[in-house]
Amino acid sequence: MTSLPVAAREHVRQEMVADPRVVSAIVSAVHEQVPVYAALDDSRLPEVRAIAAWGLERLLDLWVTDGALEPSDLRRLRGIAAARAADGRPVQAVLRAYRVAATVLTDEIAARAPRLAAADAFALSRMLLTALDTLSEEMTTAYAATDEDLAADRDRALRLLLDDLIAGRHASVGALSDRSARLGVQLPDPYCLLVAEPVGAERPDMALDVATGLLEALTVPGVPGVPGDEVASSATVRGSRAVLLLPGAAAARTGAVLGARSWRGCAITGESLDRVAVAHRLAADALDTAPAHAHRPGRVLTDADAHVLALLGGHPAATPDQVARLVLGPLTDPGQRHLMEALTAYIDAGSANAAARVLHLHAQSLRYRLRRIHALTSRDPRDPWQRLTLDIARTIRP
Repeated sequence: MTSLPVAAREHVRQEMVADPRVVSAIVSAVHEQVPVYAALDDSRLPEVRAIAAWGLERLLDLWVTDGALEPSDLRRLRGIAAARAADGRPVQAVLRAYRVAATVLTDEIAARAPRLAAADAFALSRMLLTALDTLSEEMTTAYAATDEDLAADRDRALRLLLDDLIAGRHASVGALSDRSARLGVQLPDPYCLLVAEPVGAERPDMALDVATGLLEALTVPGVPGVPGDEVASSATVRGSRAVLLLPGAAAARTGAVLGARSWRGCAITGESLDRVAVAHRLAADALDTAPAHAHRPGRVLTDADAHVLALLGGHPAATPDQVARLVLGPLTDPGQRHLMEALTAYIDAGSANAAARVLHLHAQSLRYRLRRIHALTSRDPRDPWQRLTLDIARTIRP
């Protein structure tokens, strides 16, 4: 049996490149067969699709022309490998993804050329084996070099890791653990993500050393870690804002430290490590939308404030019931019903004296209950902003 003419191979190539289902089949196969890729969030899939489309077209070109990967191809592969080292995706998983893609490519060609001659099949096999061997060597070398560079400059590596967490460029908690292990550190869990900005400044340049100074002031000593590891705090910047990843125990100190520097901020403590991007968006949006009276010296906005503001803005990140529990805390317990009644009467009546009359209590008893509410929720019903959050929470509570 004679081999297909080059024109016939070119026809198959054009048909496959023009059919978007081929790239979709490759992406789906990689997503299903490589666990690390299955854990990727939706923001990373367009990148996977773009690489798959490029790889498909280049490999088909090599099959049609009996060509070999060119220097520009190798540079691109090295760049992809360096990016995967930076975002913590294991090189073994990356190379497996290329092997899965090659299998799909072979199946798609076979479906379009059922009478493929042996010579064409051998040419396809030879091209794929050669290309996979070359890209494996190039990508492994580039990955290792980037990995060594990142480990050599740990502070920079931690900052890059935080940048990737904020942007959502990570595969899974497992990949984050692998990446931090290579740096000899342990990411704080539970953690506090603090987004802070100077008060009254017209978006000044936010120097990294200022963020680092905040980090040093907020680092809590003596936090236990895995033997041989160090619990890592890190800092980066976004415009005029500092973004700090801290152990959860540092949250209690954020208000005092920022207040002493005339800064304000939002500290998120209720999200998991695979949702740092969500935590950052909550905090940043809260700083964008919170009214001036929501900020008080010595106090930062919290998860509850951020979720209330998201709810008011029409893009809630939690259900009303979850928002209510965040704000009200122990007040939702049946045993605290008398405090909820006191809060409701105080908000509705407008003063402690009026609320006391409604509940047939002495005014001092009502004020004592307000102090208990403050102690249990960290929200003072007498503060305008905190009273508003309490009012919203008790209103939307089922």
